[in-house]
Amino acid sequence: MSTDLTAAAIAAQVRSGALTPRDAVQAALARIAERDPGLGAFVTVRAEQALAEADAVAERSDLAALPLAGVPIAVKDNVPVAGHPLGNGSRASSHEPSPGDHPVVARLRAAGAVVVGLTAVPELCLWGTTDTPDTVTRNPWNPGRTTGGSSGGSAAAVAAGMVPVAHGADGMGSIRIPAACCGLVGIKPGLGVVPAELGVDSWFGMAENGPLATTVEDAALMLSVMADRPELATVADPGPLRIAVATGSPLPLVRVDPYWRAGAESAAAVLGGAGHHLATARLPYPANPLVILARWMGGAATDAAGLDPALLQPRTRRHVAVGRVLTRFVDPAQVRKVDAALRRVFADSDVVITPTLARSPIEALRWSEKSWLSNLAANIRYAPFPSLWNLVGWPAAGVPVGIHPESGTPLGVQIAAPPGGEALILSVAAQLERLRPWERTAPS
Repeated sequence: MSTDLTAAAIAAQVRSGALTPRDAVQAALARIAERDPGLGAFVTVRAEQALAEADAVAERSDLAALPLAGVPIAVKDNVPVAGHPLGNGSRASSHEPSPGDHPVVARLRAAGAVVVGLTAVPELCLWGTTDTPDTVTRNPWNPGRTTGGSSGGSAAAVAAGMVPVAHGADGMGSIRIPAACCGLVGIKPGLGVVPAELGVDSWFGMAENGPLATTVEDAALMLSVMADRPELATVADPGPLRIAVATGSPLPLVRVDPYWRAGAESAAAVLGGAGHHLATARLPYPANPLVILARWMGGAATDAAGLDPALLQPRTRRHVAVGRVLTRFVDPAQVRKVDAALRRVFADSDVVITPTLARSPIEALRWSEKSWLSNLAANIRYAPFPSLWNLVGWPAAGVPVGIHPESGTPLGVQIAAPPGGEALILSVAAQLERLRPWERTAPS
């Protein structure tokens, strides 16, 4: 079987009988065995279980109607997968197998997908790099650079061609940041579109589950299943739109790399050439960083409740301790204020385009051994753009637009829209993909 098949193509071939689910899964497992040792994308590979589940998919009476028939997928190790402990990147996590699947995993399986493995995350999914004391997950485009975080393991698995699509989760950009680092399409849906985490408040409503893929078609297909909204799988032409282009830095002390800025501007120019109206904009990023930081750190404190602090990494212990203090500063009125300011921007715009990152992926190191302040500064300096959309709960996607000439890693843009704009974002992303196609996976 070709390693170049998209999820949509695999599913079509399985539905037609040209390919069996077992063959699709075996090919993915072979690629994982070959490519993952140098990248560290997976924490668990479900070889025997996945093959048995592939055979079960082949016997389903509704095989010909399954949208993800036989598609091998990876699941980020921050949601329950039945029979496997929920690791969440931490030695402090329970070692007891999860009794059932998260609703998103259940939906993917019901659609015919086969979970071939669980992917690496930083501890409690807190950081913009994916590493633990045991493993550093590396970027397939440049192994010296990070895949981003916290869905970095899923991004590495897709970017290296091990699986065509993967589950991700995004609380501060954790789908869009890895997508930008690894040259993928990743979408964070708006609030309530896809089931979020279980048993917690999902970082005060900032965290959402979504797909990572190599094409817009695959991202739309997987999102449609995760959201249980089949209409999202059909990506329409966007028609002429008003596109706001906002390349200014979200933070006064953070400089945007000129190549990342130019990537967003050139992508906008391509869309302008297709008939859209372009206008520059300045987005209302919160003047007080505590509005977002308190939710990030307070969410960590919630997730760490009940865990043994002695087993947490030093950077995480500090993050959790600060979060317990800052939680008192979380006020829904802050979100309403930013939301209202954003709506004023969108009174004259349909979507906005920004760089996804302020600079290329930082070094792939054991950041877990570095100080809390070092992690904080490194994360904020390179990835300040995505968190605004988590704060307000609006949809946003990351899309590749080229290669950075110095790091050799991809460049990417972020496309965002008001609530309910997932289909519109996907349509703009698909148009950009047609006009400026990208390499789907990293060179071998």
